[in-house]
Amino acid sequence: MSSSDDRPNRFSHSTNVVRAGRDKSLTGPFVNPPIVRASTVLFPDTDTMLTRRQRYHYGRRGTPTSDALDSAISELEGAAGAVSCPSGLNAATTALLSATSAGDTVLMVDCVYGPVRHFADTVLRRMGVETVYVDPAVGAGIAELITDRVSVVYLEPPGSLTFEMQDVPAIVGAARAADVKTIVDNTWATPLFFKPLEMGADLSVQAGTKYIGGHSDVNLGFVAANDKAWPALKETHGTLGLCVGPDDLYLGMRGLRTLAVRLERQMESGLTVASWLNQRSEVAKVLYPALPDDPGHAVWKRDMKGACGLFSVVMNGWSPNRAKAFVDGLELFGIGASWGGFESLAIVAYPNKVRTAVPWRTDGQLIRFHIGLEDPADLMADIDASFARTADL
Repeated sequence: MSSSDDRPNRFSHSTNVVRAGRDKSLTGPFVNPPIVRASTVLFPDTDTMLTRRQRYHYGRRGTPTSDALDSAISELEGAAGAVSCPSGLNAATTALLSATSAGDTVLMVDCVYGPVRHFADTVLRRMGVETVYVDPAVGAGIAELITDRVSVVYLEPPGSLTFEMQDVPAIVGAARAADVKTIVDNTWATPLFFKPLEMGADLSVQAGTKYIGGHSDVNLGFVAANDKAWPALKETHGTLGLCVGPDDLYLGMRGLRTLAVRLERQMESGLTVASWLNQRSEVAKVLYPALPDDPGHAVWKRDMKGACGLFSVVMNGWSPNRAKAFVDGLELFGIGASWGGFESLAIVAYPNKVRTAVPWRTDGQLIRFHIGLEDPADLMADIDASFARTADL
């Protein structure tokens, strides 16, 4: 027997990530769901197979392992349903494919994740779907760009290299008025700090590879949908034959259970390191919406409950070679393209090479930092030492 008080989201996010997806019909008396490795599912008789009068029909279409994680994500996002995908990029592309047809136009923010841009410029273009890149600061002005052919507005608050916040409520409001779907990449904030569907978005995308997995050892993605978008998402996901291996699903669920404590710590450490960098003479500016002087701070504070440990720094007049030497000289920061794990990372990035709607121009090289679970004092000492080593370059 259930009541409205049984809804998991009446609790804090720390409690929700522990309780979500805990269906006793899947786990029995055990804390964690079973790892079910299955392709063929047997039926007791032909009629049951033909009418599909049982919960599971084929391993690719769902198992107790996938159901546990998908239902947890759906609960945390406040969704009608959610699907798991082999990667974050695949989650984004599946969401786009579920909401577009030949002849459509997609409005996509110019700060979007590079591989999603590449998908739009290649696969979607071959399908006859045009992508128009827009200023992340467009806000309610998106209404002026919506034509009869626009079917989707694709957002990423904040952009994962340049960290522009977007006014999601204003953009979603204009899109809904024109009967246009909105897809939001929610990887940076996770559903603990931001819930796009509650703001009216239709689809929320996450790279579970990042903070949900949390340990840099799994590729995973999720798409959560509202009632309107769920049927097309479910059909597209199934028709494409997408599924995730049971061990990866289990790692995703295992990472999810500690997401709240990791994210809180990485936000705290991220703010400590970012604030310190913001005072350094080597730094022109820090791109991090959680900082009070960031251009997107007011929107971030209004819409989100927190920040992760990912931000970028524009160096003060630094050349790319000096930035490379600085990153190469760091001891505690790995050099890697992903983020969201327990380890700190730093990369030299070139957003000017991909921007089209709003050119990216700065007087210094961009470096992106991911702050992990190390002691922030040690991380700052490491950065300081590399600053000193490269001072004459």
